[in-house]
Amino acid sequence: MAISQTEPDSRRERIWRIIFLSDTRAGHLFDVALLWLIVLSVLTIMLESVEELRLSHGSLFVALEWVFTGVFTLEYLARLWVVRRRWRYACSFFGLIDLMTILPAYIELILPGTHYLMTLRVLRLMRMFRVLKMAEYIGEAGVLLNALSASRRKIFIFFSAVLALVCVEGTIVYVIEHDANPGYSNIPQSIYWAIVTITTVGYGDIAPVTVLGKMMASVIMLTGFAIIAVPTGIVTSEIGRELKGGRSQRRCKECGWDDHDPRAHHCQQCGVALE
Repeated sequence: MAISQTEPDSRRERIWRIIFLSDTRAGHLFDVALLWLIVLSVLTIMLESVEELRLSHGSLFVALEWVFTGVFTLEYLARLWVVRRRWRYACSFFGLIDLMTILPAYIELILPGTHYLMTLRVLRLMRMFRVLKMAEYIGEAGVLLNALSASRRKIFIFFSAVLALVCVEGTIVYVIEHDANPGYSNIPQSIYWAIVTITTVGYGDIAPVTVLGKMMASVIMLTGFAIIAVPTGIVTSEIGRELKGGRSQRRCKECGWDDHDPRAHHCQQCGVALE
């Protein structure tokens, strides 16, 4: 995002560099201070949700929340002012996150209780990768995101199949148990139990009492172990492909090794220069 170049030395450009970049001392200090404000504001909201603390320090929490909201509102307006393409920033990922972190405070004036959604500010901590010079981690995160993106169709099909399976299993358990166990009073309740069972959560609020029901529960539990491993295998396979795709296929003329880093100039096995 760049501002108009007609005033390269203007105050607007200097503010833009401080807010959006971290290549100056002022910009770095601004980002670090912003990260601390985010942490303190989220901590304030969390502490305010504790009833004992809210009753004894409620007014202090409210005052702090509005101070943080005021600061973040001014910061958001400043970002809109310094960027040239305001709509592009407002619709960008970080632009939407910046907006979402201040809206709950104002919505609270109409719908009480929504201010707790201000914990969304924690998402803004993702800027720490840029602020703390951790850009190398972004590349690693990209590998994971690409793997998840490549797996999305397989995972969607998998969860659709699981959903169909628990619907069938829940219905069968309802047919078996509903006369003997009031916990299985309807099919949706039985499907809920099947989901809890197949994911091995096992809350224990509902349990079959008939022999056939217990046998069906055993089948669902054993199926759950197999199901849990499926999405893990899908994503792991895609991560392996992503990592392999990022490796150089240049073969070392000395030892034959062909799995090199794209930036490598020498073989990691024998040290011979790569062609």
